[in-house]
Amino acid sequence: MLDVGCGSGRMALPLTGYLNRESRYAGFDVSGEAISWCAENISVSHPNFDFRVVDVQNGVYNPTGRYRSSNFRFPYPDASFDVALLASVFTHMLPSDVKQYLHEIVRVLKPGGRSLITFFLLNDESLALIKEGKGLFKFEYEMPGFRMTHIENPESAIAYPEGFVRYLYGQCGLELREPVRYGTWCGRTNGMSGQDVVIAAKPQTGIA
Repeated sequence: MLDVGCGSGRMALPLTGYLNRESRYAGFDVSGEAISWCAENISVSHPNFDFRVVDVQNGVYNPTGRYRSSNFRFPYPDASFDVALLASVFTHMLPSDVKQYLHEIVRVLKPGGRSLITFFLLNDESLALIKEGKGLFKFEYEMPGFRMTHIENPESAIAYPEGFVRYLYGQCGLELREPVRYGTWCGRTNGMSGQDVVIAAKPQTGIA
């Protein structure tokens, strides 16, 4: 399993009770402090859990990073993971960065491998709820292909039109597994989680 933007082990910790010793977990993040904590508190007792720091630029979490997300290559070989997880990552990334990461997800997934990624998705329902003032975010600033909450720091929170996300998935070679699991961020009362969850698979034939 690959955990992109793993932070301080929010997903890794519960997975220690699910993945056996023959399984492999790999997580990377821009925060050296978070990765150090994971290495000291998780990897010591679970050596099959590997954590890495990546010096990727992000306006919120790592503004002086050496590498740009729009051309960053994940530090793993092709077809090396069954699952890729990105929780609250694309909600802080610009379109060119999201596209690059989706291509990298396809590259590192094995044929038939799956991705689980969370978004703030804009569609008729979420836009109506936002307009009624029920959402956690207003996303009042509109840019080509996305909306944001802050002009000065766009990556603090970013929402994407659902149609655009579906287009990107198709362009990058990921097949959506319907339905999209919509979240409560916009004021829904029946959401599965806080953010919208998109599950997709790399075709069995493989796309590099």
